[in-house]
Amino acid sequence: MSALQSAPTEQPTARASRPGAGELAKRFLTLREGSIVVVTLIAIVYFSVKNDRFFTHDNFVTLLPYFAPFAILAAGEAMLMIAGEIDLSIGSVYLFSPFMFYEFHQWGFGLVLCLIGALICSAIVGVINGVLTEVVGVSSFITTLGTLLGVGGLTLIISNAAPVAMPGADVTTTTENVTKVVNGQTITLPEQVNHVGTFAKIFGAGVYSELIWALLIVLLLQVVLRLTRWGLHTIAAGGNKHGASEAGIKVRVVVIRNFILCSTLAGLVGVFEATRASSVQPDTAGASETMFRAVSAAVIGGTLLTGGEGTAIGALFGALFLGVLRDGLTIQGVSADYLDFILGIAILVAMVINVYIGRVRKGQGLG
Repeated sequence: MSALQSAPTEQPTARASRPGAGELAKRFLTLREGSIVVVTLIAIVYFSVKNDRFFTHDNFVTLLPYFAPFAILAAGEAMLMIAGEIDLSIGSVYLFSPFMFYEFHQWGFGLVLCLIGALICSAIVGVINGVLTEVVGVSSFITTLGTLLGVGGLTLIISNAAPVAMPGADVTTTTENVTKVVNGQTITLPEQVNHVGTFAKIFGAGVYSELIWALLIVLLLQVVLRLTRWGLHTIAAGGNKHGASEAGIKVRVVVIRNFILCSTLAGLVGVFEATRASSVQPDTAGASETMFRAVSAAVIGGTLLTGGEGTAIGALFGALFLGVLRDGLTIQGVSADYLDFILGIAILVAMVINVYIGRVRKGQGLG
Protein backbone atom coordinates (compact mmCIF):
# COMPACT_ATOMS: atom_id res chain seq x y z
CA MET A 1 0.00 0.00 0.00
CA SER A 2 1.41 3.39 -0.93
CA ALA A 3 2.15 6.14 1.54
CA LEU A 4 -0.56 8.20 -0.10
CA GLN A 5 -3.12 5.46 0.46
CA SER A 6 -2.04 4.81 4.05
CA ALA A 7 -2.22 8.45 5.13
CA PRO A 8 -5.29 9.19 7.26
CA THR A 9 -7.93 11.32 5.61
CA GLU A 10 -8.40 14.65 7.35
CA GLN A 11 -11.93 15.42 8.38
CA PRO A 12 -13.11 18.98 7.79
CA THR A 13 -13.26 20.94 11.03
CA ALA A 14 -16.80 22.01 11.84
CA ARG A 15 -17.13 25.71 12.53
CA ALA A 16 -19.06 26.76 15.57
CA SER A 17 -22.34 28.13 14.34
CA ARG A 18 -22.98 31.74 15.18
CA PRO A 19 -26.08 32.40 17.28
CA GLY A 20 -29.01 33.72 15.28
CA ALA A 21 -31.08 36.79 15.99
CA GLY A 22 -33.60 34.79 18.01
CA GLU A 23 -30.90 33.27 20.19
CA LEU A 24 -29.27 36.68 20.77
CA ALA A 25 -32.65 38.17 21.69
CA LYS A 26 -33.26 35.34 24.16
CA ARG A 27 -29.83 35.84 25.73
CA PHE A 28 -30.46 39.57 26.09
CA LEU A 29 -33.92 39.11 27.60
CA THR A 30 -32.59 36.62 30.14
CA LEU A 31 -30.11 39.17 31.43
CA ARG A 32 -31.13 40.43 34.85
CA GLU A 33 -31.82 43.93 33.46
CA GLY A 34 -32.81 42.85 29.93
CA SER A 35 -36.57 42.81 30.48
CA ILE A 36 -36.77 46.28 32.06
CA VAL A 37 -34.68 47.75 29.21
CA VAL A 38 -37.18 46.39 26.68
CA VAL A 39 -40.22 47.47 28.73
CA THR A 40 -38.78 50.97 29.15
CA LEU A 41 -38.15 51.32 25.41
CA ILE A 42 -41.70 50.12 24.70
CA ALA A 43 -43.09 52.72 27.13
CA ILE A 44 -41.04 55.50 25.48
CA VAL A 45 -42.26 54.50 22.00
CA TYR A 46 -45.86 54.22 23.19
CA PHE A 47 -45.99 57.68 24.79
CA SER A 48 -44.09 59.20 21.86
CA VAL A 49 -46.74 57.90 19.45
CA LYS A 50 -49.66 58.86 21.68
CA ASN A 51 -48.51 62.43 22.28
CA ASP A 52 -46.11 64.54 20.24
CA ARG A 53 -45.15 66.53 23.34
CA PHE A 54 -43.52 63.54 25.01
CA PHE A 55 -40.39 63.05 22.89
CA THR A 56 -39.21 66.65 23.05
CA HIS A 57 -36.26 68.40 24.67
CA ASP A 58 -38.51 70.43 26.99
CA ASN A 59 -40.24 67.30 28.27
CA PHE A 60 -36.90 65.52 28.69
CA VAL A 61 -35.78 68.35 30.97
CA THR A 62 -39.05 67.95 32.88
CA LEU A 63 -38.48 64.19 33.16
CA LEU A 64 -35.01 64.51 34.70
CA PRO A 65 -36.19 65.32 38.27
CA TYR A 66 -38.34 62.17 38.17
CA PHE A 67 -35.51 60.03 36.91
CA ALA A 68 -31.95 61.07 37.81
CA PRO A 69 -32.30 61.37 41.63
CA PHE A 70 -34.13 58.05 41.88
CA ALA A 71 -31.50 56.38 39.70
CA ILE A 72 -28.81 57.32 42.25
CA LEU A 73 -30.96 56.30 45.22
CA ALA A 74 -31.96 53.03 43.55
CA ALA A 75 -28.35 52.17 42.64
CA GLY A 76 -27.25 52.64 46.26
CA GLU A 77 -30.23 50.62 47.50
CA ALA A 78 -29.46 47.89 44.96
CA MET A 79 -25.91 47.51 46.29
CA LEU A 80 -27.33 46.88 49.76
CA MET A 81 -30.17 44.65 48.59
CA ILE A 82 -27.72 42.51 46.61
CA ALA A 83 -25.93 41.97 49.94
CA GLY A 84 -29.20 40.65 51.36
CA GLU A 85 -30.29 43.71 53.37
CA ILE A 86 -32.57 46.71 52.86
CA ASP A 87 -32.46 50.36 53.98
CA LEU A 88 -35.81 52.04 54.62
CA SER A 89 -34.17 55.11 56.16
CA ILE A 90 -32.86 56.63 52.93
CA GLY A 91 -35.93 58.88 52.65
CA SER A 92 -35.21 60.48 56.02
CA VAL A 93 -31.48 60.75 55.25
CA TYR A 94 -32.43 62.39 51.95
CA LEU A 95 -34.36 64.99 53.97
CA PHE A 96 -31.87 65.26 56.86
CA SER A 97 -28.76 65.93 54.77
CA PRO A 98 -29.73 69.34 53.25
CA PHE A 99 -30.85 70.60 56.65
CA MET A 100 -27.43 69.68 58.07
CA PHE A 101 -25.91 71.44 55.05
CA TYR A 102 -27.90 74.54 56.06
CA GLU A 103 -26.82 74.25 59.71
CA PHE A 104 -23.14 73.95 58.79
CA HIS A 105 -23.49 77.02 56.59
CA GLN A 106 -25.06 78.92 59.49
CA TRP A 107 -21.98 78.02 61.54
CA GLY A 108 -19.80 79.75 58.96
CA PHE A 109 -18.50 76.85 56.84
CA GLY A 110 -17.99 77.20 53.09
CA LEU A 111 -20.25 75.40 50.64
CA VAL A 112 -17.85 72.53 49.93
CA LEU A 113 -17.24 71.94 53.65
CA CYS A 114 -21.00 72.05 54.21
CA LEU A 115 -21.42 69.32 51.60
CA ILE A 116 -18.69 67.19 53.18
CA GLY A 117 -20.23 67.68 56.63
CA ALA A 118 -23.71 66.73 55.37
CA LEU A 119 -22.36 63.58 53.71
CA ILE A 120 -20.48 62.60 56.89
CA CYS A 121 -23.73 62.96 58.88
CA SER A 122 -25.47 60.78 56.30
CA ALA A 123 -22.69 58.18 56.48
CA ILE A 124 -23.03 58.07 60.29
CA VAL A 125 -26.64 56.97 59.86
CA GLY A 126 -25.34 54.20 57.59
CA VAL A 127 -22.83 53.16 60.26
CA ILE A 128 -25.61 52.97 62.87
CA ASN A 129 -27.78 50.89 60.55
CA GLY A 130 -24.91 48.57 59.68
CA VAL A 131 -23.71 48.01 63.25
CA LEU A 132 -27.20 47.36 64.62
CA THR A 133 -27.90 44.92 61.80
CA GLU A 134 -24.61 43.05 61.51
CA VAL A 135 -23.10 43.31 65.00
CA VAL A 136 -26.15 43.48 67.29
CA GLY A 137 -28.24 41.24 65.04
CA VAL A 138 -31.39 43.32 64.59
CA SER A 139 -33.21 42.78 61.31
CA SER A 140 -32.32 45.47 58.76
CA PHE A 141 -36.03 46.05 58.15
CA ILE A 142 -36.61 46.89 61.83
CA THR A 143 -33.33 48.81 62.20
CA THR A 144 -33.89 51.07 59.22
CA LEU A 145 -37.58 51.50 60.01
CA GLY A 146 -36.44 52.87 63.38
CA THR A 147 -33.87 55.20 61.83
CA LEU A 148 -36.43 56.26 59.20
CA LEU A 149 -38.66 57.56 61.99
CA GLY A 150 -35.82 58.71 64.24
CA VAL A 151 -33.87 60.68 61.63
CA GLY A 152 -37.12 62.12 60.26
CA GLY A 153 -38.06 63.31 63.75
CA LEU A 154 -34.55 64.72 64.31
CA THR A 155 -34.90 66.67 61.07
CA LEU A 156 -38.17 68.22 62.29
CA ILE A 157 -36.48 69.18 65.58
CA ILE A 158 -33.46 70.75 63.84
CA SER A 159 -35.60 72.65 61.35
CA ASN A 160 -38.38 73.57 63.78
CA ALA A 161 -40.64 72.11 61.07
CA ALA A 162 -40.02 75.22 58.95
CA PRO A 163 -38.64 75.41 55.39
CA VAL A 164 -35.28 77.10 54.79
CA ALA A 165 -33.52 78.55 51.76
CA MET A 166 -30.73 76.34 50.46
CA PRO A 167 -27.33 78.05 50.72
CA GLY A 168 -25.47 78.41 47.44
CA ALA A 169 -28.64 78.16 45.36
CA ASP A 170 -29.30 81.89 45.10
CA VAL A 171 -30.47 83.02 41.68
CA THR A 172 -29.35 86.38 40.31
CA THR A 173 -31.26 88.02 37.47
CA THR A 174 -29.55 90.19 34.88
CA THR A 175 -30.74 91.89 31.71
CA GLU A 176 -28.86 90.71 28.63
CA ASN A 177 -29.21 91.22 24.90
CA VAL A 178 -30.43 88.01 23.28
CA THR A 179 -30.30 87.49 19.52
CA LYS A 180 -33.28 85.71 17.93
CA VAL A 181 -34.54 84.96 14.44
CA VAL A 182 -38.12 86.17 13.96
CA ASN A 183 -39.87 85.83 10.58
CA GLY A 184 -36.52 85.34 8.88
CA GLN A 185 -35.01 88.47 10.44
CA THR A 186 -32.31 88.53 13.10
CA ILE A 187 -33.20 90.86 15.95
CA THR A 188 -31.62 91.56 19.30
CA LEU A 189 -33.86 92.10 22.30
CA PRO A 190 -33.12 92.68 25.99
CA GLU A 191 -34.24 89.78 28.17
CA GLN A 192 -33.98 88.90 31.83
CA VAL A 193 -31.66 85.93 32.36
CA ASN A 194 -31.36 83.92 35.59
CA HIS A 195 -27.90 82.87 36.80
CA VAL A 196 -26.87 80.40 39.51
CA GLY A 197 -23.46 79.96 41.06
CA THR A 198 -20.86 77.37 40.05
CA PHE A 199 -21.51 75.21 43.12
CA ALA A 200 -25.24 75.10 42.39
CA LYS A 201 -24.69 74.30 38.71
CA ILE A 202 -22.50 71.33 39.61
CA PHE A 203 -24.57 70.03 42.52
CA GLY A 204 -28.12 69.97 41.25
CA ALA A 205 -29.19 73.32 39.80
CA GLY A 206 -27.63 72.76 36.38
CA VAL A 207 -30.07 71.41 33.79
CA TYR A 208 -28.12 68.18 33.27
CA SER A 209 -26.03 68.08 36.44
CA GLU A 210 -28.11 65.40 38.20
CA LEU A 211 -28.24 63.30 35.03
CA ILE A 212 -24.45 63.43 34.69
CA TRP A 213 -24.01 62.52 38.35
CA ALA A 214 -26.51 59.67 37.98
CA LEU A 215 -24.73 58.20 34.96
CA LEU A 216 -21.29 58.50 36.58
CA ILE A 217 -22.40 56.97 39.89
CA VAL A 218 -24.30 54.10 38.25
CA LEU A 219 -21.37 53.33 35.95
CA LEU A 220 -18.95 53.39 38.89
CA LEU A 221 -21.15 51.09 41.00
CA GLN A 222 -21.60 48.70 38.08
CA VAL A 223 -17.82 48.47 37.70
CA VAL A 224 -17.43 47.99 41.46
CA LEU A 225 -20.09 45.29 41.47
CA ARG A 226 -18.68 43.29 38.57
CA LEU A 227 -14.93 43.90 38.57
CA THR A 228 -13.83 44.43 42.17
CA ARG A 229 -13.48 42.30 45.26
CA TRP A 230 -16.00 44.55 47.04
CA GLY A 231 -18.65 43.74 44.45
CA LEU A 232 -17.89 40.02 44.30
CA HIS A 233 -18.02 39.81 48.10
CA THR A 234 -21.32 41.74 48.08
CA ILE A 235 -22.88 39.18 45.71
CA ALA A 236 -21.45 36.28 47.71
CA ALA A 237 -22.73 37.70 51.01
CA GLY A 238 -26.20 38.17 49.57
CA GLY A 239 -26.29 34.67 48.10
CA ASN A 240 -25.19 32.84 51.24
CA LYS A 241 -23.82 34.75 54.23
CA HIS A 242 -22.75 31.63 56.11
CA GLY A 243 -20.99 30.16 53.10
CA ALA A 244 -19.31 33.49 52.29
CA SER A 245 -18.09 33.78 55.87
CA GLU A 246 -16.63 30.25 55.76
CA ALA A 247 -14.88 31.19 52.51
CA GLY A 248 -13.01 33.93 54.37
CA ILE A 249 -15.14 36.91 53.35
CA LYS A 250 -15.63 39.53 56.07
CA VAL A 251 -19.38 39.64 55.63
CA ARG A 252 -20.02 42.17 58.38
CA VAL A 253 -17.52 44.63 56.93
CA VAL A 254 -18.98 44.24 53.43
CA VAL A 255 -22.58 44.80 54.56
CA ILE A 256 -21.75 47.75 56.84
CA ARG A 257 -19.80 49.32 53.97
CA ASN A 258 -22.86 49.01 51.74
CA PHE A 259 -25.08 50.55 54.41
CA ILE A 260 -22.71 53.53 54.53
CA LEU A 261 -22.69 53.79 50.73
CA CYS A 262 -26.48 53.70 50.57
CA SER A 263 -26.92 56.42 53.22
CA THR A 264 -24.20 58.63 51.74
CA LEU A 265 -25.79 58.55 48.29
CA ALA A 266 -29.16 59.39 49.85
CA GLY A 267 -27.59 62.42 51.53
CA LEU A 268 -25.95 63.47 48.27
CA VAL A 269 -29.26 63.29 46.40
CA GLY A 270 -30.91 65.31 49.16
CA VAL A 271 -28.40 68.12 48.62
CA PHE A 272 -28.89 67.87 44.83
CA GLU A 273 -32.65 68.20 45.07
CA ALA A 274 -32.56 70.99 47.65
CA THR A 275 -30.10 72.93 45.49
CA ARG A 276 -32.26 72.39 42.42
CA ALA A 277 -35.37 73.60 44.27
CA SER A 278 -33.35 76.32 46.10
CA SER A 279 -35.16 75.46 49.34
CA VAL A 280 -35.71 72.58 51.76
CA GLN A 281 -39.14 71.51 52.96
CA PRO A 282 -39.34 69.38 56.17
CA ASP A 283 -41.78 66.95 54.58
CA THR A 284 -41.38 63.52 56.21
CA ALA A 285 -44.28 62.05 54.22
CA GLY A 286 -42.59 63.05 50.97
CA ALA A 287 -39.33 61.55 52.24
CA SER A 288 -41.02 58.19 52.85
CA GLU A 289 -42.51 58.28 49.36
CA THR A 290 -39.03 58.95 47.98
CA MET A 291 -37.77 55.82 49.75
CA PHE A 292 -40.56 53.66 48.36
CA ARG A 293 -39.94 54.85 44.81
CA ALA A 294 -36.19 54.19 45.10
CA VAL A 295 -36.76 50.66 46.40
CA SER A 296 -39.35 50.12 43.65
CA ALA A 297 -36.87 51.22 40.99
CA ALA A 298 -34.23 48.81 42.31
CA VAL A 299 -36.71 45.92 42.40
CA ILE A 300 -38.13 46.69 38.95
CA GLY A 301 -34.55 46.81 37.67
CA GLY A 302 -34.04 43.18 38.67
CA THR A 303 -32.57 43.35 42.18
CA LEU A 304 -33.82 40.48 44.33
CA LEU A 305 -35.09 41.29 47.82
CA THR A 306 -33.59 37.98 48.92
CA GLY A 307 -30.12 39.14 47.86
CA GLY A 308 -27.40 37.74 45.66
CA GLU A 309 -28.57 39.19 42.34
CA GLY A 310 -28.99 42.64 40.82
CA THR A 311 -27.19 45.37 38.91
CA ALA A 312 -26.72 49.13 39.14
CA ILE A 313 -27.62 49.41 35.45
CA GLY A 314 -30.91 47.66 36.16
CA ALA A 315 -31.65 50.17 38.94
CA LEU A 316 -30.97 52.99 36.47
CA PHE A 317 -33.50 51.60 33.99
CA GLY A 318 -35.96 50.88 36.78
CA ALA A 319 -35.86 54.56 37.76
CA LEU A 320 -36.12 55.59 34.10
CA PHE A 321 -39.15 53.34 33.61
CA LEU A 322 -40.96 54.84 36.62
CA GLY A 323 -40.09 58.35 35.42
CA VAL A 324 -41.28 57.66 31.87
CA LEU A 325 -44.49 56.06 33.14
CA ARG A 326 -45.33 58.90 35.50
CA ASP A 327 -44.41 61.61 32.99
CA GLY A 328 -46.22 59.93 30.12
CA LEU A 329 -49.41 59.38 32.11
CA THR A 330 -49.32 63.00 33.31
CA ILE A 331 -49.03 64.27 29.73
CA GLN A 332 -51.89 61.97 28.74
CA GLY A 333 -54.02 63.71 31.36
CA VAL A 334 -54.45 60.69 33.61
CA SER A 335 -55.79 61.70 37.03
CA ALA A 336 -53.26 61.72 39.85
CA ASP A 337 -55.59 59.34 41.72
CA TYR A 338 -54.72 56.61 39.22
CA LEU A 339 -50.95 57.10 39.12
CA ASP A 340 -50.01 55.08 42.20
CA PHE A 341 -52.46 52.34 41.20
CA ILE A 342 -50.84 52.00 37.77
CA LEU A 343 -47.34 52.20 39.24
CA GLY A 344 -48.23 49.44 41.70
CA ILE A 345 -49.48 47.19 38.89
CA ALA A 346 -46.27 47.94 36.94
CA ILE A 347 -44.13 46.85 39.90
CA LEU A 348 -46.05 43.58 40.26
CA VAL A 349 -45.78 42.83 36.53
CA ALA A 350 -42.05 43.59 36.57
CA MET A 351 -41.53 41.26 39.51
CA VAL A 352 -43.42 38.44 37.78
CA ILE A 353 -41.24 38.91 34.67
CA ASN A 354 -38.07 38.93 36.78
CA VAL A 355 -39.06 35.73 38.59
CA TYR A 356 -39.78 33.98 35.30
CA ILE A 357 -36.52 35.17 33.76
CA GLY A 358 -34.66 33.94 36.83
CA ARG A 359 -36.18 30.49 36.35
CA VAL A 360 -35.28 30.45 32.67
CA ARG A 361 -31.70 31.44 33.50
CA LYS A 362 -31.40 28.60 35.98
CA GLY A 363 -32.96 26.09 33.58
CA GLN A 364 -36.08 25.61 35.72
CA GLY A 365 -38.62 27.24 33.43
CA LEU A 366 -40.19 26.42 30.13
CA GLY A 367 -37.77 28.63 28.18
